[in-house]
Amino acid sequence: MRQAAGWGLGAVGAGVVVIAGLDVVGAGLGEINPLRRTISEHGLGAYGWVFGLGVALLAAGSAAIGVALARTRLAGVFGTLALMAWSAGLLVTAWFPKHDWSVGPSLSGSIHRVGSLVAFLSLPVAALVIARPWRHTGRRGPALAAFGFGLGSALWVAGIVAVVLVGARGGLAWWQVMPLGLVERGLAVTEVAAVVALGACALAKGPVER
Repeated sequence: MRQAAGWGLGAVGAGVVVIAGLDVVGAGLGEINPLRRTISEHGLGAYGWVFGLGVALLAAGSAAIGVALARTRLAGVFGTLALMAWSAGLLVTAWFPKHDWSVGPSLSGSIHRVGSLVAFLSLPVAALVIARPWRHTGRRGPALAAFGFGLGSALWVAGIVAVVLVGARGGLAWWQVMPLGLVERGLAVTEVAAVVALGACALAKGPVER
């Protein structure tokens, strides 16, 4: 199971490199504005398949980490389900492209949005439930990091919801009240960091406190 956690961390790292590479190249060529455009915008371009591959690697790596945590009894049923929901949501976003607003809304875009919501909402729950630091003797460092990143992810989500509600009261659409691309990337980085910390927790040696 420690080997599964290692493979999972490798897949997560590869996925992050692929997606970050697309961001760097897209921004350098002026094809995407990271401040305003979401990460999923890459799925609409000529290299949409590369974006899908990166997200699929991230999802597969997260699932492998979840299996390792469950098999070593570091994650209960609820935490495992939440982490698998994150992985499933990522796979949905990889398979179904977002709305192409130059054409108009689509069924694929609606499914993509649901997958994104499931993923972004599930990961903070998974991290907070699984990584309670007081449960993990010998793993307290990575568990504490995962818990902290999980809490940070939850605060990101709460902040986004609060800003959207304030904007709605002023008659503004949700994408007009914040630099959407920057905020999404901040949330994504925090959540992926939580996954990496969970992987480090699964990889470490030590008994589990009950």
